[in-house]
Amino acid sequence: MLLFEPYTGKGLALKNRIVMAPMTRARNPNGIPNEMNALYYRQRTNAGLIITEGTSISPTSSGVLHIPGLYTPEQVEGWKLVTAAVHAAGTKIFTQLWHVGRVSHTTNQPGGIAPVSASNIQAANSHAWGYNENGQEAFVTCSVPVALTTGGVKGVIQDFANAAANAVKAGFDGVELHGANGYLIEQFLNPFVNNRTDEYGGNIVNRSRFLLEAIDACIANIGAAKVAIRLTPYGGLHEMPHYDELEATYSYLAAELGKRNIAYIHIMDQQSRGSFALPNGFLERFRKQYSGVIILAGGMNKEKAEQYLIAGTIDLAAWGEPYIANPDLAERLKNNWPLNTPDRNLHYGGAAHGYTDYVAYEAIQ
Repeated sequence: MLLFEPYTGKGLALKNRIVMAPMTRARNPNGIPNEMNALYYRQRTNAGLIITEGTSISPTSSGVLHIPGLYTPEQVEGWKLVTAAVHAAGTKIFTQLWHVGRVSHTTNQPGGIAPVSASNIQAANSHAWGYNENGQEAFVTCSVPVALTTGGVKGVIQDFANAAANAVKAGFDGVELHGANGYLIEQFLNPFVNNRTDEYGGNIVNRSRFLLEAIDACIANIGAAKVAIRLTPYGGLHEMPHYDELEATYSYLAAELGKRNIAYIHIMDQQSRGSFALPNGFLERFRKQYSGVIILAGGMNKEKAEQYLIAGTIDLAAWGEPYIANPDLAERLKNNWPLNTPDRNLHYGGAAHGYTDYVAYEAIQ
């Protein structure tokens, strides 16, 4: 099957076409990766490419407690443990650079300040992981954000670029900007959330400007071959209403990102997360507009992945949650071994239990 064959096209050299998708695990109370994180990723190096959990680009970019960052020297040193462990097994690793924008809470922010967004429109039915009124860790309603000034937008773009440079220092093969799931980049894309009147609001070109300038700033720091992005066209997570120019927006992005020769575009179908599915034919239309590497995640199985790979619609297939409880997922797929079901109560926070103690199938036998 193509899925298990090496992939050497378009600048990537991978031992197979299986990708471990980014997943928040919240195992870093001090924001610094450690040996336990290195073990977690090392256990999953049967994938050709690993994309790490969302990684903060600044102290103000997070909406979840206990996630790692890439904006201090200590964080860079911590990530070196992870990249060395993954590379020793012959797997490539990108880190996902994350700014959640309005999907945050004042308790996630330094000094209790308000989170930032494209506008001051609250995600009033969405939740961050912060501290409740009793000082306990909990899901809390996202706070009312403040709109970034024009200068503030450019500051966040620089934060992405600085984090990209730090990622390369830490040994990563590249970075994936998180432009999906209703976080900051998508907040700029969506006209129901972005009501700006400056150069970053209004028409498709202006609403896409933040995304493309962030990509360009990262390219300037580390080169196009090390820069990628995740997108969720037609997704609705964190209150992203559909809009008339939705498909035209992603057509524009396909063309613009294609000009930049980035490492890949990672598309997620949010139906697997209880949101809207990608419409029939969207991926095929997107492929006609974008000739670079496409990764698809969301509700993936071996048969679906192989069908898309044979058709040339995608180049790589990604699995997220199944990798939590099945560190040997690639071998399980290849041999048709049964999959463990993860305990969702152990997804976020805690220590080794539910993180590094899931056992490979052969070890069980």
